Amino acid sequence: MRLGGAMATLIEDYALLSDQRTAALVSLRGSVDWLCFPRFDSGSVFAALLGTKENGRWLLAPTEGEVLSRNYLDSSFVLRTLWGSKTGQVLVTDFMPMGDGGSSIMRRVEGLSGSMKFEHELVIRYDYGQVLPWVRRNFDPERGTESLVAVAGPHAAVLYGTRLPKPKHHTHRDEFEVRAGESYDFEFACYAGHVEIPAPNDIGMAMTQTARQWRDWAADIPPHGDHEALVRRSLLVLKGLTHRDTGGIVAAPTTSLPEFFGGERNWDYRFCWLRDAALTLQVMMTHGYEQEALQWRDWLLRAIAGDHHTVQVMYGVGGERELPERILQHLPGYGGAKPVRTGNAAVYQYQGDVVGEVMVALDELRTMGGREDHFSWPLQKAMIAEVIANLGRKDHGLWEMRGEPQYFTHSRVMMWAALEAGVRAVRHHGQTGDMKKWEAARDALRAEILEKGYNEELNSFTQTYDTTEVDASLLVLAQVGFVDYGDPRMLGTVARIESELLGRHGFVRRYRTEAGTDGLPPGEYTFMVCTCWLIEQYAHSGRLDDARRLLAKLAGIVNEVGLVAEEFDPDTGHMAGNFPQALSHLGLIRAADAIEEAAGARPARPRRGPK
Repeated sequence: MRLGGAMATLIEDYALLSDQRTAALVSLRGSVDWLCFPRFDSGSVFAALLGTKENGRWLLAPTEGEVLSRNYLDSSFVLRTLWGSKTGQVLVTDFMPMGDGGSSIMRRVEGLSGSMKFEHELVIRYDYGQVLPWVRRNFDPERGTESLVAVAGPHAAVLYGTRLPKPKHHTHRDEFEVRAGESYDFEFACYAGHVEIPAPNDIGMAMTQTARQWRDWAADIPPHGDHEALVRRSLLVLKGLTHRDTGGIVAAPTTSLPEFFGGERNWDYRFCWLRDAALTLQVMMTHGYEQEALQWRDWLLRAIAGDHHTVQVMYGVGGERELPERILQHLPGYGGAKPVRTGNAAVYQYQGDVVGEVMVALDELRTMGGREDHFSWPLQKAMIAEVIANLGRKDHGLWEMRGEPQYFTHSRVMMWAALEAGVRAVRHHGQTGDMKKWEAARDALRAEILEKGYNEELNSFTQTYDTTEVDASLLVLAQVGFVDYGDPRMLGTVARIESELLGRHGFVRRYRTEAGTDGLPPGEYTFMVCTCWLIEQYAHSGRLDDARRLLAKLAGIVNEVGLVAEEFDPDTGHMAGNFPQALSHLGLIRAADAIEEAAGARPARPRRGPK
């Protein structure tokens, strides 16, 4: 596919590898085009995804042939690609082991029939494709192993293999014949430049252990009937994007994959948004993963601790606060989409909805039996105090608008939801707090929203108090109980969303970018989670058949290994935006759950709402 004058692998042609500390993307062409080390939000080792192979990649593929099939082994991130040609068939298995050491990628090439010629190319470039390492051949006489070692300042990597590629113009290349019954193993391990070279691993044993670890975790996923594969893989993606040491959940493992091909809506999503993480927490809890929910709560407490007066919308994987946005001028961008960004300036925005998402998630955790500790409830009380202190403040909204702050209706409703969660904690769970004050603030805010955020002439809630624009985020109002799914005001809002944001292909845009509210040039594609929200609305308001049809459409654009990006261009049929995205996958889970609830195949979640 040609985008912006450059050749680019389709976003949907990538598969994810994860060891829950970092992640890699492997293309359908057999090239690892993205890998950051040591964490999701670290600098990259391979960055061809946002440039060319000269920015770093690891290719292992036949010189001639095609992919016959590609899938994950059982419920894991062990990727199997079956290549075929006129001369033979070869199976390539790629995975990241779940060991206690540093991160590595292991690749096994197995000849199944006949023979095929394979190409092997390794291009290592640190710091987003900028730094050329010193690469040398190393022989360890004690182990009797030979390897390639690449060092650049604090960064180092080692390649072990059945046979090693040879240097050629700052890359390493090789071609070899794979015959039936033959097997070639390769391991690329990253480590700190000042420590000893890590020893090679037994790839067969590591493959078995890694597959078992993922399979054991997924064994607790409850059955989901027709949506089993969709929900199972989506839950695995959420787990794969969770840092196993800190509990932080990244929104996506990538940066700057464009929301509009060739445009400037290119953002770094390799951080932990409180909103996305809170929603992930909810779906993990409702599927029996309370331990993951508690781990994330502990991450939240550490991240916010010490300065609850400035709760940020996002943090680093370890809870870091400083995430300055900068532009990488040397990278041409995916398909020519510039700028390429690292960091995210939205970290400095005030987004009024965030505390609401967090409080709703923690309210569900309490309802399911999760116990507060000595710090968790005091912190929530402090966050409620901040909601009250900011009731008169405009914000940048759920979509991180880069225009002027507004009174976004969705944000105001989520502030209402935060207060409602506080009241519930006191009334139903015996927590301490000024319930009367919170009730008064909650009720006054509700009255304000109904007066200024709802347009009677249009019979619709509006994006902001000052416009008549409609926004897909208004679908969340019923989810948090501000109004009932069948409330005439909600149904009127849905009708406007269908009229103005639902395209002829049946997918939903976030809002009309041509209205100029976001301060950016117009143009973007349909947003996956917004379509999921519409499915939820349909399912809970008596339109179950419509919900099923729309989920079937979404399931049809998920790639063959079950992954989905942030957005989708229905005109070309291609994915857009960062990939895979947690918000899209948790949206799919919620949509499937809503359909099963409406059909009576799953217990209904407790409904919230004004008394």
